[in-house]
This record gives sequence, C-alpha cells and structure tokens, in this order.
Amino acid sequence: MEIIHAKDLPKMMGPNDWFTGSVEVEMLFNGFDKDRVQGASVTFQPGARTAWHTHPLGQILIVTDGVGRVLRFGGPIETIRTGDVVWFAPGEKHWHGATPDSAMTHIAIQEVGNGRVVEWMEHVSDAEYGA
Repeated sequence: MEIIHAKDLPKMMGPNDWFTGSVEVEMLFNGFDKDRVQGASVTFQPGARTAWHTHPLGQILIVTDGVGRVLRFGGPIETIRTGDVVWFAPGEKHWHGATPDSAMTHIAIQEVGNGRVVEWMEHVSDAEYGA
C-alpha cells in the first residue's frame, strides 16, 4: 500500500500549449503505474478550456465542482455540472473547460495506449467555445 497525502500531490499551472486561460492541474495517480492509467484533478477558472485533443483509449471526466462545457467534434456544446460523468471514446476529438461565468473542477482519467495518453491539437477558438 502507498498513501500520497493531499499536501504532497504535485500541482502545476496548465501549459499554454494545451490550455486557454487559467488552469491548475493536480496529478493524482500518474506515479503508481505510468504504463496503465493516469489521472488528475483539473480546475478551470471561468472561460478557461483545453485545446482540441484525443485519447488513444478514451477518457472519463468526473465533475467535482462547478459548471463546465464539453464539445466533441461535430456535436453541440454540452453543459456539465457537479456529479456528472463524461466518457469520450478512443480517438474522439473534443475539448472541455469552464463556462464563461463559473469555474469547474473535474477528475480526468485516461489509460495509456502505445505509450501515450493524449494527442494535443489546435486551440479552441472563441467561436467554438461559444463566447
């Protein structure tokens, strides 16, 4: 058994290449087995969001606080709230983030496929975000 206390979890600001706006990423369980599954708690300030991206084995989001938005390529913008669970299929191009007026925190869980968990793409435009 291994316990990582909350005060010891590594945190970083979301890199500008992957995010628009203010985003904090708290690594939760990447260190246990980096070749299987990775997870983080991600907090988006109002208006913040990811860039477009895909995951080789899909992704699960569990919203733990606030109100956010998700969009899969070609679909409508969907609103997500505390307690909602979102599943993106393997290879599904998408983005997620806060609404313009509310912060949002989610736990993101993704499995490793061929040594990768994510493929980052272009930034989401203001029009795609619905601003």
